[in-house]
Amino acid sequence: MELLKKPVLTEKASALTEKSNRFTFKVDHKANKLQIKAAIEKMYGVNILAINTMVVVGKLKSRNTKGGLVSGRSPKYKKAIVTLKAGETIDYYANI
Repeated sequence: MELLKKPVLTEKASALTEKSNRFTFKVDHKANKLQIKAAIEKMYGVNILAINTMVVVGKLKSRNTKGGLVSGRSPKYKKAIVTLKAGETIDYYANI
């Protein structure tokens, strides 16, 4: 099971990184905080102070087409916000 799916690179996540040294990842829905902590520490070699997790509910989407109104839902996912010790950082592109 791949625990870390990808980093979240949005304006809000970037602001968290700059202000309070917090990094955001999309993670597997079944992963718990201890598994996420171990995976990030192993992959990036950093020390973690805290982890906050949340399940982001998918939004309802609809559009008008030639055949009528088409509605659906974007998928839900689990997000982990990781707080690192002062002076440490994660380079997302180092492990490519």
